[in-house]
Amino acid sequence: MKYTQLGRSGLSVSRLCLGTMNFGPETDKADAFKVMDRALELGINFFDTADVYGWQQGEGVTEKIIGEWFAQGGNRRERVVLATKLFGPMGKDELKDWPNSRHYSALYIRRACESSLARLQTDYIDLYQMHHIFRLAPWEEVWEAFSILKQQGKVVYVGSSNFAGWHLVQANEAARRSGTFGLVSEQCKYSLLTRDVETDVAPAAEAYGIGLIPWSPLGGGVLGGVMSDQPGERRRSDWTKRVIKDHGKQLLRWEKLCAKLGAEPADVALAWLLTRPAVTAPIIGPRTLPQLEGAAAAAEMNLGSRVLEQIEEIFPGKKPAP
Repeated sequence: MKYTQLGRSGLSVSRLCLGTMNFGPETDKADAFKVMDRALELGINFFDTADVYGWQQGEGVTEKIIGEWFAQGGNRRERVVLATKLFGPMGKDELKDWPNSRHYSALYIRRACESSLARLQTDYIDLYQMHHIFRLAPWEEVWEAFSILKQQGKVVYVGSSNFAGWHLVQANEAARRSGTFGLVSEQCKYSLLTRDVETDVAPAAEAYGIGLIPWSPLGGGVLGGVMSDQPGERRRSDWTKRVIKDHGKQLLRWEKLCAKLGAEPADVALAWLLTRPAVTAPIIGPRTLPQLEGAAAAAEMNLGSRVLEQIEEIFPGKKPAP
């Protein structure tokens, strides 16, 4: 496994990030444990989760699974760069719709962090990420709250997710004024099918030394060979059918190119992302061990300039905003 620095920080992370969103809803605890153990064996040290994952409000299902895995010992926690997120509603029962059970008030940032630490059975979060923008919280309040958590040793780095380019600028300029390190990473939807981040998010990330962590790097799975997946045709979702209707010709050309390379389309899609400016590590979300092992091959793949040109012809990029 290859490693790189997370944005402008000195933190070394694997070029692939293990996404855990399927742990609980799709992958049971026993299989999730196997996936995480195998990830470490493959050299993947970067794990991403969120307090809302598991999709049972207030339960933190996925964080609890990871916490129980850490509790087994074997230096599991020490070997992992752990990223989680806050934003969505986490209150349950009588607190479900009560004020201050979501977003980024200083009060909620403190409560959310303490709750995640308890579920994850750890003393600190390596990368604490704001899951979405919340315009009503002033940046001075947000950075003061995160700074207190850092001073307490509960958070090491702060990142964002689903921010616009101007949000990255706004956040890091406010951090500069307050004398804090600011955002070190941005999770964004980025794939060959979704390249909108190239207009403003990616240039802003480059300018501020913010590492991009692409989510949905396979375009919801359609870049993984959906056109040749005849047995799965009847099981396709309505969304997948719409994507095929709109991009079928591109996807056919894509899969033919990958076939000529003798590589799996999913691996090539991940390898392409690793060539993009500011990208630190795409998030892979395997439900099974074979899916994990297949994705790991992408980090070792080298795409030549001619192949990159051919990919660009199939999926043209976006021009940065002037």
